Amino acid sequence: MLKNYLKIAWKVLLRRKFFTFISLFGISFTLMVLMVATALFDHTFGPQMPESDMDKLLFVNVMREEHSEGYMSSGPPSYHFLDRNVRTLQTPEQVSINSMFFQVNSYIDNRKLALDIKYTDREFWDILEFEFLEGGAFGQQEVAGASRVAVINESTRNQYFGTGEAVGKIIEVDQVKYKVVGVVKDVPVLRLNSYADIWVPITLKSQDFNKPGLRGSYFATIKAQNSADIPKIKAEYAAMMQQLEDQHPVKGTKLSSFPDTVLEAFARTFLGRGREPGLAILYSILAGLTFLFMLLPAINLVSINISRIMERSSEIGVRKAFGATSSTIIGQFIVENVFLTLLGGILGFVLSAAVLRLINGSGIIVYADLGLNLRVFAWGLLLSLIFGLISGVYPAYKMSRLKAVEALKGGSK
Repeated sequence: MLKNYLKIAWKVLLRRKFFTFISLFGISFTLMVLMVATALFDHTFGPQMPESDMDKLLFVNVMREEHSEGYMSSGPPSYHFLDRNVRTLQTPEQVSINSMFFQVNSYIDNRKLALDIKYTDREFWDILEFEFLEGGAFGQQEVAGASRVAVINESTRNQYFGTGEAVGKIIEVDQVKYKVVGVVKDVPVLRLNSYADIWVPITLKSQDFNKPGLRGSYFATIKAQNSADIPKIKAEYAAMMQQLEDQHPVKGTKLSSFPDTVLEAFARTFLGRGREPGLAILYSILAGLTFLFMLLPAINLVSINISRIMERSSEIGVRKAFGATSSTIIGQFIVENVFLTLLGGILGFVLSAAVLRLINGSGIIVYADLGLNLRVFAWGLLLSLIFGLISGVYPAYKMSRLKAVEALKGGSK
């Protein structure tokens, strides 16, 4: 039966090519936009190199101070705070402290290279899973000795040294020379906790280590032994923050800092006003926007489907006269519409791949590597099926309610 429905669906599509074109264009364009948005979301918040173990990772990026006088200040935490309070937590498996990235300049053949540098400890390389193309990370000995060694990314290597090997060579950045010990695959700028062009030992900024205060220019990356320990880490962190707040020299000062996933940090910043992460609100907004975006083409497709099905009222009348039930007719039209939607979905996937390739090559997102991976493909398939059902159920139900005599006369107004 399904095979016959698919054959009929193909013949119907070929019969009215203009309606088919309009339908396929609407479906493919809508799904293309949704797929590109999903790929961007997955690329920013999903498990991607080097932040592959996202279910075990938490990040501390903000320290917020609210004073009783009514003013507030917030920014990245200080090394002093992270080293004395976060690194000493008992529940995490490992804690890494690294700086924000800073722009520096390098020159090669009278050409300036604007690079982003990040200062890291050894744990940074143990927690995150960088893909090394050459050499390896600097070790604890280089960190302890504040050695001028560096790990660079692939693009920096290609611009500074060409396509040859870079390990063992010297790169000069802001008139400081570093020995290259490793080359890693480019990390997209959307991965703020791990992105840089060049990574060097954090002890080269030891002048920041003993600066008092809670805010500075550093981040912490926390790795749990397993995902079940995440709530325990958050509870221990909250207790530490409460103790720190109680000891604050300025009474009435409210301190806020949280170990968050990347998505929680985003939701907390833009929806939680620095407090609750508001993930439920974020998911509701995303779901609502997706629904609204799909609603307009779905309504348009419903109108086209009604016009297309009305032309087949005689066929429906004959089938009803020979005993076809309403559920059978509904099933046929839903299969036809899902078939049309899946064709539009395939075209949408092709367009999505082309658009993502264009984005990757444009440099709009530095080192972007957007792609339609299995997670994105699964979402695309689900959206295609939902789209087909939304736009097919109502027209199918409407036509299945026609009486045989009425359908044979060409339907009703």
